[in-house]
Amino acid sequence: MRLPARLLQRRPDAHKGDFGHIFILAGSLRFSGAAVLCAEAAMRCGAGLVTLGVPENVARPIIKFKPREIMLLPLHETKEGTLSPSGYKKIKNFAITADILALGPGLSQNKSTQTLIRKIVATVNKPMVIDADGLNALIGNLGILSAKPYTLNPKILTPHPGEMAKLLGTSIKKIQKQRKDAAVNFAKKYKVTVVLKGHNTIVADYKNNLYVNKTGNPGMATAGSGDVLTGIVSAFLAQGLDSFSAAKFGVYIHGLAGDLAAKEKTEISLIASDLIGKIPDAIKISS
Repeated sequence: MRLPARLLQRRPDAHKGDFGHIFILAGSLRFSGAAVLCAEAAMRCGAGLVTLGVPENVARPIIKFKPREIMLLPLHETKEGTLSPSGYKKIKNFAITADILALGPGLSQNKSTQTLIRKIVATVNKPMVIDADGLNALIGNLGILSAKPYTLNPKILTPHPGEMAKLLGTSIKKIQKQRKDAAVNFAKKYKVTVVLKGHNTIVADYKNNLYVNKTGNPGMATAGSGDVLTGIVSAFLAQGLDSFSAAKFGVYIHGLAGDLAAKEKTEISLIASDLIGKIPDAIKISS
């Protein structure tokens, strides 16, 4: 599959602002690595600017090992080291400067943090990619997805089968038996783009677009792989692709990078950072 010209062709006088500013809300004291994986993947996929919004005490250790190109925004935190609702105003004000938001990787299921996430989804009028604990915060509150005009504030949701089952109040077994129907029906009902992860990841939107991905391998079933995908999809969305195309090309590149990494490292030894290392090769092949 060839990537669209919008991603591959850059004007000689282009500047970083042309390629999007992603504001990623991610990480917690226990899951700081998820934030870094997401941000680094976004940079490797062409985002012009990436800012990580993380709890204050998470920002300190991240400074030591994050890629130098990534900016940090320390935010108020709970006693458990997760994002606090008291940081909402700072988040909303900073979001004005960004092109898109990515929510979820490593945020935790702290109740106060989930309250914050729901408020952000309901009130911040920016395109969003929602994953992991961002999705968990929406369980039982799915109506906020379409509370604002979805054409102005498109949302991409990236659940694995377990998260999809929780969102729909059903079993994983039922989701796996009807993967296409689950993704399509959810996308239409809530006016979003759905990336239902797993073997042959499915991308569906409310405009009847459907894509079944064929790249990827079992070695990618490893901690942090989904965080990398969130970064990739966010980068493509920030660079101007519509939500379906950003998701479609995102899962393709993610899987292709995984296939290239598995050839070198083996499926057994594959870790999420290996995927990021193969993104440039995956993009070359798809150019």
